[in-house]
Amino acid sequence: MAQAEARHILVDTEELCNELKTKIAEGADFADLAKEHSSCPSGASGGDLGSFGPGQMVPEFDKVVFSAPVNEVQGPVQTQFGYHLLEVTSRTD
Repeated sequence: MAQAEARHILVDTEELCNELKTKIAEGADFADLAKEHSSCPSGASGGDLGSFGPGQMVPEFDKVVFSAPVNEVQGPVQTQFGYHLLEVTSRTD
């Protein structure tokens, strides 16, 4: 079964999500921004979600995590929790 490791930043608005994505593209550290801005408890650990398989996260999240290129920031991805920036750090099929 496929497994992935990912990290994310969860915020309330698409606008803030896009601002943070721009900062990352300009060289800001993903983990530092997660600690500063993410409303998810994982923010304290730089947004790290650990290892998980398909179906363990909400469908919108799974779709990106199990299809996006590794080590490339994706988003904004909207879920019932808010807007996410996602980065898959590893994946096995």
